[in-house]
Order: sequence, then C-alpha cells, then structure tokens
Amino acid sequence: MARYTGPSCRLCRREGQKLFLKGDRCYTDKCAQTRRASVPGQHGQGRSKVSEYGTQLREKQKAKRYYGLLEAQFRAYFVRAASKPGKTGENLLQLLERRLDNVIYRLGFAMSRAEARQLVLHGHFNVGGRRVNIPSYSLREGEVIELREGSRRLEKFKANIEANSSRPMPKWLEFSAEKGTARIISLPAREDVDLIVDEQLIVELYSK
Repeated sequence: MARYTGPSCRLCRREGQKLFLKGDRCYTDKCAQTRRASVPGQHGQGRSKVSEYGTQLREKQKAKRYYGLLEAQFRAYFVRAASKPGKTGENLLQLLERRLDNVIYRLGFAMSRAEARQLVLHGHFNVGGRRVNIPSYSLREGEVIELREGSRRLEKFKANIEANSSRPMPKWLEFSAEKGTARIISLPAREDVDLIVDEQLIVELYSK
C-alpha cells in the first residue's frame, strides 16, 4: 500500500497550519510549525504572489494531507462526493470524516491518524461485531465500533485514551472509555470538521 514516508512536520509548515500529523508532539513546544512557521525550502522566507490555481491547490493539499491520503484516493472521494445530492464540498468532508481510521483517531484510541491507520490494519477493532482491518471503511449512522477484548489489556490503548481524555469529542460520536466502545449517533456535519479549509476551492479545482 502506497503512503507518504517523508517528514510529517514539513507538510504542516508547507500548508502554514498544524495538521496534527505527529501526535502528542503537535501539542508541545517542539512542534515544527510553532518553532519554524516558514515554508520549507531555500525560498521559504520569500514572498511570492499566489495564483488562483495555487490557492485552490493549497486547500486541496491541506485536506489531503490532514486525512493522510494520496492523490488517487482523494480524487476518488471527490468523485463519490460529486455524485451525491447536496453540496459537493460538504459531502467530501463528510466522507473523509467517516473513514474508520479518522474515527479511531477522533475517539482518542490513537495519537495521530497515521497511528490509527496502523491500529486498524492490525485488526484491533470490531465494527458491528465483525473484525474490520480496512482503514478506509466508511462508517454509517448507528454502527458500533468496539476495541477487541484482547486489545483492551494493552497499555498502549490505556495510555492513549488517558492522554486524549481532554480532547473534545465530536457530537456525532458517542464514546464509552470504560467499555472501549463507540457509536455513530449521526453523520458528521460541516461544523463538526475542525480543519480550517475552504472546501469550495477544492471543488473549483477539480471542476476545471
């Protein structure tokens, strides 16, 4: 499976905002975006005029990197979003939020989406009573996610849940830390997405 293997902090600096790709490091003074907010590269300190296309591209790259997707995967989500009724941009963000790896991160089982993806691939979770090891699995309203019995005893999960206990829980998720279970009580709305992004610019980019 293809994936980005370069420096994660470089991506945050390129997009000019925290994408929370390094887990707990992003919440400390060691965060590269906090220490060096300039764009990486020898011309990062310079100012250049950004074209309309460049602005649209940056919004697309920001969303793609935030959810940890490659170009072909992200475009496939856009095609699905465009085929659904309603606003394409909001449909796109809803589809991305419903990914299993994103929900595992939102629930606090993992410190980053990359770690959540790895945990899903290793088969630590059940969805609807069945083991699911597909990070892109699209969760539906009413479905229940459960940390498998054997995994509940692992210190890794206990430490992550405790470290993320202060993180606000999205209102479309219902979570019980004691039982290690969660339920999708509604589909995510636009206001539930905390990424600062103009999704309409992404729609304009792909619509050219």
